[in-house]
Amino acid sequence: MNKHMQLPTSSASSPIYDVLRRDLVGGRFKAGEKLAINALKEQYQVGLSPLREALNKLAAYGLLVQENQRGFRVPKLSREELDDIARLRTELEGMALERAIAHGDAVWEADLLAAAHRLKRADITLDKGEEWERLHTQFHRTLVAPCGSVWLLRFIEQLHDQFDRYRRLGPKMPTIRQELDEQHHELVELALQRDAIAARALMDDHIHKSYEVALARYQQHA
Repeated sequence: MNKHMQLPTSSASSPIYDVLRRDLVGGRFKAGEKLAINALKEQYQVGLSPLREALNKLAAYGLLVQENQRGFRVPKLSREELDDIARLRTELEGMALERAIAHGDAVWEADLLAAAHRLKRADITLDKGEEWERLHTQFHRTLVAPCGSVWLLRFIEQLHDQFDRYRRLGPKMPTIRQELDEQHHELVELALQRDAIAARALMDDHIHKSYEVALARYQQHA
C-alpha cells in the first residue's frame, strides 16, 4: 500500500467478481431479482466454485442479499436507504477530501490533474458509458486518496457503489450532467489551491446534485 492509500480494485478479487460487481452497480439486474446460479454460469461462462465465491463476496459487500438455502437476490431500493447513503457520502467524503488536501503531495497533485484530464476528455469523446463511469470513479478515488485512512476509503467506495445503483437507473440528464462535470474541474482547482473549506462546500453541493439525479430516477422506477 503506498502512502496515498490507494485501494486495490482487482488484486483481491476474481474476474467474475469484478464483472458481476460492475453489472450490479450498472443496473443489469433488477432490484429484488433472484439470481439463478445456472443461468449466471451460462451467461458469464464461469465455473460453479468461482461463481459462488464471487456471489458470497458480493453479499458481504452489500451488493447482494444471501437468502438461507435460497441463493442470492439483488437488494431492493428505497428512498430511506438513498437518503442515508447520500448523508453518509456527504460526511465521509467531505472529511476525506479535507484530509487529502492537508496531506496530499506533489505526486498526488500530478495524479489528480491526470485523472481530471482523462475524465474531461471522456466527457467530450464518450457517450457516458462504462469507460466514462470507470474514469469518473477513478477521479473521485484519486481526489481523496491521500486522506490517510484505508477504512475511510473503503467505506466511501462502498457508498459510491450503493449510490450508483440509484444514479444509473435511468437515461442521462445532459443539463445537470454538464454542471456536475464542471464541478469536477472546480474541485481540482480548489484542491490544488489547498482551499479545504471551499472544496468541502463544493463537494457537499456536488453530492447533493447527484442525489437529486438519483432521487428522480428512483421515483421514476418506484
